[in-house]
Amino acid sequence: MVRHFSEMLVAMVVGMVVLDPVWGLAVDLPDRADVGALVMATNMTIGMSLWMWFRRHPWREVVAMGVAMYVPFLLLFGPYWAGWVSGAFMLVAGHVLMLPAMALVVWRYHR
Repeated sequence: MVRHFSEMLVAMVVGMVVLDPVWGLAVDLPDRADVGALVMATNMTIGMSLWMWFRRHPWREVVAMGVAMYVPFLLLFGPYWAGWVSGAFMLVAGHVLMLPAMALVVWRYHR
């Protein structure tokens, strides 16, 4: 399971590194933490999904992993929009909470 989780983290980093410059060329995005969180989650999810596809995971697992990668940010948008937490806190907490959310998906499908 550690190897699998490590592969997932590498795929996420590759997704962020490769796709982040594309966003800058393609779209003029507002400089807001919530938009940045969605861009990062999308980059990581694309990298992860491609790796899972390459490893021949069923699509239900790919979708479940994608959901696990977005949900922590979506849950933190409310407190961020209400001004209860800063953008930096929302970004860090979203990334931190993403890891156990992903681990739950791995545990669910690979017992």
